[in-house]
Amino acid sequence: MSKSKLYNRFKIAGHIFFWLISIFLLTLLFYFYDEKISFNLIEKSVITNLFFASAVYINLYLLIPKFLKQKNYIFYFFWLIVLLSITSLGMQFSFIYPLRKLLGITEDHTTFNTNLHSAYFFSTLLYVGITSFLRLIKDWLSLQDINLRLVKIEQQKLEAELKTLKGQLNPHFLFNSLNNIYSLALIKSDKVPELILKLSDLMRHIIYESKENYISLEKELEFVNNFIELQRIRTSEKTKIKYEIIGKIPSAKIAPLLFEPFIDNAFKHGLPGTENSDFIHITFNFENSSFLLFTLENNYEEIFTKKHLNSGIGLKNVKQRLKLLYQPNEFKLNILKKDHIHSVLLELKLK
Repeated sequence: MSKSKLYNRFKIAGHIFFWLISIFLLTLLFYFYDEKISFNLIEKSVITNLFFASAVYINLYLLIPKFLKQKNYIFYFFWLIVLLSITSLGMQFSFIYPLRKLLGITEDHTTFNTNLHSAYFFSTLLYVGITSFLRLIKDWLSLQDINLRLVKIEQQKLEAELKTLKGQLNPHFLFNSLNNIYSLALIKSDKVPELILKLSDLMRHIIYESKENYISLEKELEFVNNFIELQRIRTSEKTKIKYEIIGKIPSAKIAPLLFEPFIDNAFKHGLPGTENSDFIHITFNFENSSFLLFTLENNYEEIFTKKHLNSGIGLKNVKQRLKLLYQPNEFKLNILKKDHIHSVLLELKLK
């Protein structure tokens, strides 16, 4: 048997159980007035509950979906009062004739009784109120369950996308670094062994230390320092490279490999520029212990080649990772190109 069929059977059984309990309790209530249990009292209780049930189900399956859930509150309360009034009148007149004689009821209900009408009205309102409350609780729990499932699905989607982005980033970084080594190996530079050692340290950080969504800020800055030193080896001595850390490095965590694409872009595509004007300035500012302020400036030339058109993989990835790992109010990224100067400003809340 499918889960839906089993659920429907339990639902129907629950409704039947509710009304059986109601009939039993209402029979006891009638007993306190008549001081005896008779077949007529049970019949009277059953008929009364039929009226209650009609009001309850009209409210649950017609008024609530059509008006209350659509936020048409005025229409909902209007038709609810109409429903309660008709139900209470129906109950009172049903016991006047012909059910009065059929059930052997001897009470003097042969005329309209305002007090009795009010009692039927508020009794029906009590049933409708209780069942409406139970329905709203059920709908709220169902909504919470749906929201929880959506959150889990969204989290799984974000984790999968983040893994994909990291998978794209690592080969991109390795490709650029190997290009650097290859260019120096062609001229048989003595710097190649040192470059390979630096690359080994960097790849260890990428493969083993950056698997988590957040890592130690100190480790990430050590990676940045090694990366800059690796880039210095292949850079002309005329290039003015300035790298500084302002303030004390806090004990915090940060998403790994956020800065490498920006720095790599500055070295790879910003150089060489105009003769004697090449520069790269990189700063990490920790004067505000809650936020990190990363700034990068470098010169650039408007050279549009196939190589440059295909160079934005790393930058696109880091932008996407920021959106996945941080809330909108936790980071601010501005990238500007003006007067042959490319600048990056990243303000990031530390974890």
